Amino acid sequence: MIRTTGLELVGRRVTLRPLTVGDFEQWQEVRRRCADWLLKWEPARIDGYADPVEDRRAFAARCGARERERQLGSGYGFGVYLGSRFVGEMNLSGIQRGPFQNGFVGYWIDEAVAGHGYTPEACAVILRFCFEDVGLHRVQISIIPRNHASRRVVAKLGLREEGIAVRFLEINGVWEDHVCYAITAEEWWERRDELERNWF
Repeated sequence: MIRTTGLELVGRRVTLRPLTVGDFEQWQEVRRRCADWLLKWEPARIDGYADPVEDRRAFAARCGARERERQLGSGYGFGVYLGSRFVGEMNLSGIQRGPFQNGFVGYWIDEAVAGHGYTPEACAVILRFCFEDVGLHRVQISIIPRNHASRRVVAKLGLREEGIAVRFLEINGVWEDHVCYAITAEEWWERRDELERNWF
């Protein structure tokens, strides 16, 4: 059984924990400052819904939705922290059980700390959680081909590239192709010692 209240995942330098309403001000500051850096890689905001960046209640609702996903075991959302400083998010979503045992990892990082290896470290932390705590067999990461910064993350981790999913997700109003990367439980256990040496 996975404990969701107080859940905290720790790497060498980063800590991952679920976002709470108390994180709003830090989260808002980063999202506002990094809007140009982030929004071009994300789905467009839905018209008629409050923007969680500008509306604390909408942010609280987002946190509540993530908590319900944790309770159902369908997803796990984490803020990424350097000490007490919020620097990004690392999310495990779309968990499917049965014969698939699959989930999708997505992430973003504060532009001010990009390029220092925090994102691959946080990704290694969540992969350990996926295979050793959640019990998944397969984890996928999908990235727009021209998003070179995000692709460097999976390259540093040595994840397997599987090909292009054509018009895979609607990003910023456009159906974008994505490069698909994956790692299975067998690969995790074969490479676990190497990944722990590099990132824990």
